[in-house]
Amino acid sequence: MKLIATLGLLSASVLLASCATDQTAMKMGSEDAKTTATGSAGGAASANANKQLEKCDKPYGTIAMVEDQSAEWYIRLTRDYQLTSTIPVLRLLVQQSNCFVVVERGRAMANMQQERALQQSGELRAGSSFGKGQMVSADYSLTPSITFSAKNTQGVGGALGGLGRGLGILGAVAGGFHQNEASTMLLLTDNRSGVQVGAAEGSASKVDFDVGAVLFGGYAGGGMGAYSNTPQGKVIVAAFTDSYNQLVRAVRNYAPQTMGNGQGLGTGGKLGVDGAAPPKPVATQMSVVDAQRKLAALGYQPGPADGAMGGHTAMALRAFQKDHNLAITGRLDPATIAELAK
Repeated sequence: MKLIATLGLLSASVLLASCATDQTAMKMGSEDAKTTATGSAGGAASANANKQLEKCDKPYGTIAMVEDQSAEWYIRLTRDYQLTSTIPVLRLLVQQSNCFVVVERGRAMANMQQERALQQSGELRAGSSFGKGQMVSADYSLTPSITFSAKNTQGVGGALGGLGRGLGILGAVAGGFHQNEASTMLLLTDNRSGVQVGAAEGSASKVDFDVGAVLFGGYAGGGMGAYSNTPQGKVIVAAFTDSYNQLVRAVRNYAPQTMGNGQGLGTGGKLGVDGAAPPKPVATQMSVVDAQRKLAALGYQPGPADGAMGGHTAMALRAFQKDHNLAITGRLDPATIAELAK
């Protein structure tokens, strides 16, 4: 037993020396400190990105990150785990994937507005190009959330610890295993319609060997802290990488949800409610003559109601579509017909 205890103390000394060496020798680009979100991004190019990250040849649109910092998961993230916002990680993953172009809608917006205020006040140099009409709209919003847990597996340590004081050190080491798990959710929303167009769940787990806390806080004395590199943070990043990959796979095969039978979204739905008036039928067909008459009645001057889709009729249709926030096509498409029929 004395020999085992001596070997245990010797192992602790080696670990101490290793910890001291690690703390004094600074190493840039350490693999031990990396998460699954690694490397860099510049425009459509990236360097040292995770090879498992899904990539796209062309972006699907622009995207802004929306993080609910009043949510319970965010409070726990910052209070219990001492971690910060998830937005920087997500922005790196999204830009490296080239599946969306990230636009700023966070705290940096205040700096952008400050520069525009300086331009309007006349304080900026001539040619600074901070006038209106240059900001890019966000086609989509990406909303993250986290469900996480940290589970200790103490059974092995207790079994070894029961064999005697000399094996108590080994029992403490074995009891330092932690199973860290995280589950994340990403929601993708179309900003123009408010329709959720994508959702994905991701998960990750990691076993952490928590040596320092049990050795130096237990048998050997002292307090060096956990021998880990923010395992909870690494697991959360891995889970977000997983959920983002799944979201990209779903977007690649995207097909818009449709009500069918010419019925548009938000026009009443198909689930009837007792006592409610049935939704009005949506028009799907309209002759050019009827469209010309309706446009003329509304003051859009489509020319004579002759049933011919001429230049005046197309111009009137474009004006009508613009006034009613429709796609400006100059044609009698289903959305325009439905609006004209109201």
